Amino acid sequence: MIVMKFGGSSVESGDAIARLATIVNSHLTKFPVVVVSAMGKTTDRLLEFAENARRGDRYLGSKCLDELQEFHFEVADQVANGDALHRIETSLQRSFRDLRVVLFEAADEGREVTPALLDEIASFGERMSSEIVAAALESRGIPSVHLDARQVILTDDRHTAARPLYWESYARLRRVIPYLSEDGRVVVMGGFIGATEDGVTTTLGRGGSDLTASIVGAGISADEIQIWTDVDGMLTCDPRVLRGAYRVRSLSYQEAAALAESGAKVLHPDTVTPAVRQRIPLVIRNSRRPEVEGTRITPAALHCSNIVKAIACKPDLTILEIRSNDQRDPEELAAALGEMIRRYGMQPEFLCQNNGTIFLALKNSMHYRNLPIELDGCVEVRLHPRSAILTLVGAGIDGASEIATRTLAALKQLPVTILPSGHSKLALSVMVPSAEMQKSVELLHREFFRQMDPAVFAGCQEPGFQNPPPTSVSTSDRAVEVRRFRPLTTVSQN
Repeated sequence: MIVMKFGGSSVESGDAIARLATIVNSHLTKFPVVVVSAMGKTTDRLLEFAENARRGDRYLGSKCLDELQEFHFEVADQVANGDALHRIETSLQRSFRDLRVVLFEAADEGREVTPALLDEIASFGERMSSEIVAAALESRGIPSVHLDARQVILTDDRHTAARPLYWESYARLRRVIPYLSEDGRVVVMGGFIGATEDGVTTTLGRGGSDLTASIVGAGISADEIQIWTDVDGMLTCDPRVLRGAYRVRSLSYQEAAALAESGAKVLHPDTVTPAVRQRIPLVIRNSRRPEVEGTRITPAALHCSNIVKAIACKPDLTILEIRSNDQRDPEELAAALGEMIRRYGMQPEFLCQNNGTIFLALKNSMHYRNLPIELDGCVEVRLHPRSAILTLVGAGIDGASEIATRTLAALKQLPVTILPSGHSKLALSVMVPSAEMQKSVELLHREFFRQMDPAVFAGCQEPGFQNPPPTSVSTSDRAVEVRRFRPLTTVSQN
């Protein structure tokens, strides 16, 4: 058996779902289980509806919900027919009725929009898209059955970012999937969503459909887990930042995980973990170009003459460079700071320490000044606003000091800081101003990909978009702000 996960861009329209059906049909001999994301930007819109309801704006919420309902019914009508169309229309009517009740209770009756309610609202996207895909397959003569992911993906109760209960989920998947897939039926389920053991709906965090696919693959001991998206595979750099990237034919689990953790959007950071335990290959492929072999992720990396395999980016960051004046172990300080940040609802984008200096990166949108830290002079913090972190990833980076030398030489005209490697020996990270991110990626790509190992790299077709050219760095972009904080020993206890 194989698992085939299709992202939002692969189910965004009737034409996209038709392509999905063709791809699934070509893999029927491998007994696929299909995992799908919400259609297009549906999850974003559902969360916007929740915010409208929180503000009590019933009119705007109702108008936007009407548009989303019309969109889903239109796509269903394009891809399904006969009894399958009748069933999906009945199910969609029920789903939108339930969704309206939830939203209007929040808008008109003051129901609190809790994280649990946000999960309930967000879950409708995958619940509806998976039913539409199952109906589309059936309408094309492909035997299929819909499975509500909440019946088999069990999680803790950390709403909006729940952690899977892996072994409990594996046990359910091993019981349910073989039964449903009898007689060659294709099981179709939504990604991203799960439920507590008490049956309360949860979500796995943005991008969690990849993780769902990996859990399903591990649960059924799949031969392969395929991640179908809108690019040819894992690329040497983000095509939205720089055109001219190459496709990486093969990566190790560790390299793929390092890229995902460093900002590569093609793969959810936690996706690799379940696959590693059973050594299941992951393959990233393009649903618009299914003839391309994609990127294959396996336990061991192929020998490659290029030390660097890819460059990942995290833009729009505020980076705190923290020097402690007390005698605590820097590792303990970093752990305490990370725990405090998470306790106040902030997810660090980067956290590591070296020689007593801690680097903490937060999204610019996060209000770090609201953290309960007093200014009494015991810890010096240098703020680097409007920054980006670029990370070079490759198995050959471990112990290769010349990579740092070449990086600094390539970026010699720009303000750049080499960051500690953290826990990954496969990565080298640098901090640059956000306004210089695109130029920095271009210079690094030119430096490390002048010559390509054809066994590992190939050309690719990129999406038709590109960010505008960067503007020059202003004095304020390069400015460093110094603040005095009280000891982290106190901070970590608040």
